[in-house]
Amino acid sequence: MKHLPLLILLLFPLLATAQTDDRTPDSQSQDSVLVLQDMDDFFASADSTSLRREQFWNGWRPDPARATWLAVIVPGLGQIYNRSYWKLPIVYGGFMGCAYAITWNSRMYSDYREAYRDILTDTEVSTDPNRSYNAILPKGYTVESMGGKEQYTATLKSRQNLYRRYRDISIAVTALVYVLTIVDAYVDAQLFDFDISPDLSLNVEPQIYYNPQMQRQRSAEVKVAFKF
Repeated sequence: MKHLPLLILLLFPLLATAQTDDRTPDSQSQDSVLVLQDMDDFFASADSTSLRREQFWNGWRPDPARATWLAVIVPGLGQIYNRSYWKLPIVYGGFMGCAYAITWNSRMYSDYREAYRDILTDTEVSTDPNRSYNAILPKGYTVESMGGKEQYTATLKSRQNLYRRYRDISIAVTALVYVLTIVDAYVDAQLFDFDISPDLSLNVEPQIYYNPQMQRQRSAEVKVAFKF
């Protein structure tokens, strides 16, 4: 008798499981039907959501004004709004090239300007290799081998003006690329639904023209029709 409480504890889960599964076949069938109905409702809702999403994307048309403002705020954002994703490498590649050109020409202009100013202020040419006009020389060259101080000074001034012009051109090209991205976003949005199908034809056929005011006169003409 002392093992009776332990025996009851061991049999309790089995009794609870038996009571839980003690259902009629009709109730089990009804539960299965409810589960199937829930699944049908779930898939029907998913299909309806997918259909609405497809209708939204198919009926979508970009707004030219919004595309323009987005392109003004962030270059390339107008192309993303118009879904012209293939243009993004062109846009950002152009800006990266312009940024590299501006950086390179600005650095070269700064170096030659410093060298030009230093050689003007020095009464005698310094032999210090760290002096700006010596450091900018090609390897193995000296001021004397470049034609002396006067000739080398003229060369430094010419190079300074050259790289300043290249820097200014690079900035102008960057501004032009920026404007082109804005124009492209606007035009692309305007022509989003423009018909570019291959069903464009030119039809040429003869036609007899009759003028009711001149009943006795008829003329032969050529009719040209464009099909869009």
